[in-house]
Amino acid sequence: MLTKRISESIRVAPDSRFAIVASRYNAKYLDAMLAAAKRELSRAGAKPQQIRVVRVPGAFEIPAVASRLARDGAADAIICLGVILRGETSHADHIGRGVTHALAQIQVRECLPVIHEVLLFENESQARVRCLGRKHNRGAEAARTAMEMVEVMREL
Repeated sequence: MLTKRISESIRVAPDSRFAIVASRYNAKYLDAMLAAAKRELSRAGAKPQQIRVVRVPGAFEIPAVASRLARDGAADAIICLGVILRGETSHADHIGRGVTHALAQIQVRECLPVIHEVLLFENESQARVRCLGRKHNRGAEAARTAMEMVEVMREL
């Protein structure tokens, strides 16, 4: 994977700031993704004061906080973590589309990397593989993407 190879050589600059907006809903999965993201940033040299974590009730609330952090210049990249499990109605699809659209707007409007890891799963088995596993933990992948995008933005 490209981001994994690149991140092995990336060191976080002392002035880099990362914000992580993570929902509390589906906490088992989110806590694991959040821990993996923080661990990945720390491995690259980020100090605890360079990582701001904001927890929100659910996935739908993530864009409001991401927008505020972006507007306030609180971070060089914002990592958004959420898990939506599909149920018997179309509600999960509506939430997923709304969050995706809002995060894309924030990123373009603010010219700031907004890493979208608000994941829509068919079932808990899919969530376990992508959130609880070390091999494909999407929290770690999000952190690597954020670090790479901070470097890209600084080079522009």
